[in-house]
Amino acid sequence: MLQSRALVIALILLLSTTLPEVQSKSIFEKDRRDLLAIPEAIASYVSEAVNKVSPKVSQFLLDTVQSPTVVAARQRVVKEAAKVSIMFEQLIEKIKNLWYTKVLGY
Repeated sequence: MLQSRALVIALILLLSTTLPEVQSKSIFEKDRRDLLAIPEAIASYVSEAVNKVSPKVSQFLLDTVQSPTVVAARQRVVKEAAKVSIMFEQLIEKIKNLWYTKVLGY
């Protein structure tokens, strides 16, 4: 009876550590390079909604977004977001390494 309980506990622990790694995708493995994808999608939805209400205002917004000042600011944000993304990837790798070596003992 004691051996079967130990066997069941061992199987539960084994499956709990291996099964999630096989079936699910970690948040650490998602593509993090598209930090501006969500703001771009929001801007697209807003533009479509404004275009339905008033095409003149939509054209004004489009002209404003394409102005040199806004384009330069957007390029700077993209450049800084790329730096942050790289730093975040390095941080995640360090955390994973720490987790595997200190916590799991690999």
